[in-house]
Amino acid sequence: MTDRPPLIALLTDFGTTDAYVAAMKGVIHTLAPQAHIVDITHEINPQDVRQAAYVLLTTCPYFPLHTIFVAVVDPGVGTERRAIAASCVHGRFIGPDNGIFSYVFTGNPATALVEITNPAYILKRRSNTFHGRDIFAPAAAHLANGVPLDALGPAAAEVAALPPPRLEIAKGHIKGEVIYIDRFGNAVTSVGSLVWNGETHLTLLPRFGASTHPTRFTTKARVSIGSVVVRGVRPSYGHVAPGTLLALVNSAGQLEVAVNQGSAAQILGIAVGDAVSVRLE
Repeated sequence: MTDRPPLIALLTDFGTTDAYVAAMKGVIHTLAPQAHIVDITHEINPQDVRQAAYVLLTTCPYFPLHTIFVAVVDPGVGTERRAIAASCVHGRFIGPDNGIFSYVFTGNPATALVEITNPAYILKRRSNTFHGRDIFAPAAAHLANGVPLDALGPAAAEVAALPPPRLEIAKGHIKGEVIYIDRFGNAVTSVGSLVWNGETHLTLLPRFGASTHPTRFTTKARVSIGSVVVRGVRPSYGHVAPGTLLALVNSAGQLEVAVNQGSAAQILGIAVGDAVSVRLE
């Protein structure tokens, strides 16, 4: 146990117009008033489990290891999909078993996994449509109170997994896809994780796809998306003039296509799932 106050981090697609997030927080504060609550985001696109999985992947490494993550993007609420709680190197995770944790657990598999079924740790009046309030929030609060993970329910088999994003590495080229578009219109691709080697070379340490072998290439690589070819990979947005298209390594180590002070998604009509290729130099 840690002497630090328990920390619960929330990620949902509920938005902030309705009272859903407030209801979850009310349950947590009622059951575990000492817990601190952090909002990762509540602006995940509705029912977009894949987007939530990516945001969780790129966020959780920066939280303390005692954090309890509650991720609720749950288009299957009220069906046979399981409610689960798990532990891994990054902390403890609570949410629906629909693939939302599959990116986090890639390379860092769960060390413990249970199905949340114990009625002692679920609200007595449970709805069929709001498990965020009735199952996941109380489970998180009880963990914050020191209840062990295995008290929440029986051990479960492996978590559901999303299909991995496309990432194919061959001699002279890499093929990937757009996996996320942020509010600035920057198109994040599956090509990563990328590490700088000096100012002129990059090493790809594959985060997705079948290959696990590092691939080294120069910053002269050409990135193609749709009918547009971007020459070179830059360190940051300000290395080109405002309004200029560029490719860069973003803060999560992923290859990104952007426009300095503009929206690449809007200008190029980029959407999640669009193919991206990198011709290596």
